[in-house]
Amino acid sequence: MSLTQRIVIAMLMGLLVGALFNFLSSGNLLSAGVLGWLDQYLVNGLFDTIGQIFVRSLKLLVVPLVFVSLVCGVASLGNNSRMGAVASKTIVLYMATTAMAIGLAISIAALVQPGVGIDLALATEFVAKEAPPLKTTIINIFPSNPIESMAQGSVLQVIVFALLVGLAISKSGDTGQRLNNGFGVVNEVIMKMVMILMNLAPYGIFCLLAKLFAGVGIGMILSLGKYFLTVLFVLLLHSLGVYSLLLKAFTGLSVKTFLSKMRPALMFAFSTSSSGATLPVTLRTVEKRLGVNNSVASFTVPLGATINMDGTAIMQGVATVFIAQAYNIGLGMDDYLTVVLTATLASIGTAAVPGVGLVMLVMVLNQVGLPVEGIGLIIGVDRLLDMTRTATNVTGDAMVTTVVANSEGFLDKDIFNDPKAGVITDV
Repeated sequence: MSLTQRIVIAMLMGLLVGALFNFLSSGNLLSAGVLGWLDQYLVNGLFDTIGQIFVRSLKLLVVPLVFVSLVCGVASLGNNSRMGAVASKTIVLYMATTAMAIGLAISIAALVQPGVGIDLALATEFVAKEAPPLKTTIINIFPSNPIESMAQGSVLQVIVFALLVGLAISKSGDTGQRLNNGFGVVNEVIMKMVMILMNLAPYGIFCLLAKLFAGVGIGMILSLGKYFLTVLFVLLLHSLGVYSLLLKAFTGLSVKTFLSKMRPALMFAFSTSSSGATLPVTLRTVEKRLGVNNSVASFTVPLGATINMDGTAIMQGVATVFIAQAYNIGLGMDDYLTVVLTATLASIGTAAVPGVGLVMLVMVLNQVGLPVEGIGLIIGVDRLLDMTRTATNVTGDAMVTTVVANSEGFLDKDIFNDPKAGVITDV
């Protein structure tokens, strides 16, 4: 079986095993002693341990992969660097798609009205964390200690340092070329590590989903069904509709081929709920499967995993309308525009880790005067939606990367159109 088929089977089995345990637990069909043993040693023991090790293994590669790959990419551009054009196009596209996502979310939520008739007694206590101001976010992009930045996993700071190192290598003649060759060798080794982890992915994905669905029952989704389905619909519409239209309009490439080749990366994103943890897989996919040159992909993909949070913006847009309706608070056009602007800017400071979108939602709610306590209404189903919006984010990263690479002549269309290019084999 192909890697994609194995991952799909692992996802389905994990979902079924977790849902079965949840059903047995909620229905009291097993004795308390047996349920307690299964919960302690299987669900929160074996499944949780393997799942967490898998996610940590992916995160292990993020910083070295971003740094080494970006240094190689910038250095290979040489003195006639197009990095300025690549950077400007990338940032504009990421910000534009985020604004489109939040606008689409607000429009559909206002039409569907998911918060009308909600019982506020469902709300649970939510401790709000203060979101960092925009000034602090901008300052923190620039590192004062690159080693500390790598140790803390501050991807934006690592990107800035790698850009500087790569630029210096490109301007250092033969000495720089020798150093760049060394970075190229290290980059190949890291990519081999990514392939090894991808072959182990079905086991990690099974354990992650079995643990998740063992704790989340169907009843939680039903109680907030209208909100859940609204967010899910907008996420799918943005991923399959907006991204497809932009890809076709700017490149003329096959949307079907693009989505087909992105499937393994999207499954990683869905299972881990983290753009950051999925970054090594995304980077390999866009380079080896889609044919994007490393000089572009090494910059656009890590940057996208850090600032491109279209899925999070969609959740924030629907959640804002939902909470306003639940509390019977009317929002005007100026409030909606404020939400669009705030959510777009907030995406820059949103870390690529599970659940952080709720923290950034605090900033959005405060800007339009809505009660932060309303987050307690949606927190129960947010983990499930987080999986889908992470897949949306990763799709956006790959789409923007492909568009930018095509515009700069750094896209190998033969690789893109070859269905077997970059297919993972057992390592």
